[in-house]
Amino acid sequence: MVETIEKIISSLTNIIESLGPLAGLFVIVLESIIPILPLAAIIALNNIVFGPFFGFLISWVGTIIGCLLSFFAFRLGFSNKLYRRTKTDGKTQKFMKYITKVPASRLTLLIAIPFTPAFAVNIAAGLSKISFKKYFISILIGKISIVYFWGYIGTSLIESVKNPIILIRIAIMVGIAYSLSLFIQKYLEMKGVK
Repeated sequence: MVETIEKIISSLTNIIESLGPLAGLFVIVLESIIPILPLAAIIALNNIVFGPFFGFLISWVGTIIGCLLSFFAFRLGFSNKLYRRTKTDGKTQKFMKYITKVPASRLTLLIAIPFTPAFAVNIAAGLSKISFKKYFISILIGKISIVYFWGYIGTSLIESVKNPIILIRIAIMVGIAYSLSLFIQKYLEMKGVK
C-alpha cells in the first residue's frame, strides 16, 4: 500500500516537473473552477516539485487567477440569467446582500478559513454588487493562509506515509480549522446570514 502511494506521488511529481511551473499553475487554476479536484494534494505537489517558496507562489497566484475567472464568469456571463432565477429565493438574496455589504476584513476572514466553500464565495461575489477592488484585495490576502494551510496539510499527508505521527498533527490542525469555521458560521448566522 505504502509503495503504491509512493509510486503515484512520484509519477505525479515527475509529470508536473517535466511540464514546468505553468503546469502547476494551470492545475491550481483548474481546481478553482472545478472544486472537486483535491486542492491540498495539488498544492503539496507544487511544494514538492518547485520547493516551498516557489510552490507556494505558484499555488497562490493560480488560486487567485482561478477565483478571478469564476468571479468574472458570474459577474459578466451568468449574472442576468441566474439573477432572474434566484431573485425569488430569500436565502440566496440574503447571502448576496451580505456579500455586497460585508466589510473587506470580514470577507478576507471568510476567504481565509480552509473549510469555506471558495467556489460558492466566488459565485456569490460575482453575482452580487460587491466592488471588484474589495473582492480582489480580500482574495489576495485571504488566499495566503489557505495556500499555506493546505500546502502544509498536503505535504504532511505525503510525509505521513513514512511517519504516522504526522497524521496526529494533521488531525489536530484540521480539527482546529474546522472548529474555527463552525464558530464563524454560527457568528454569521447570529448576524442573520445563513
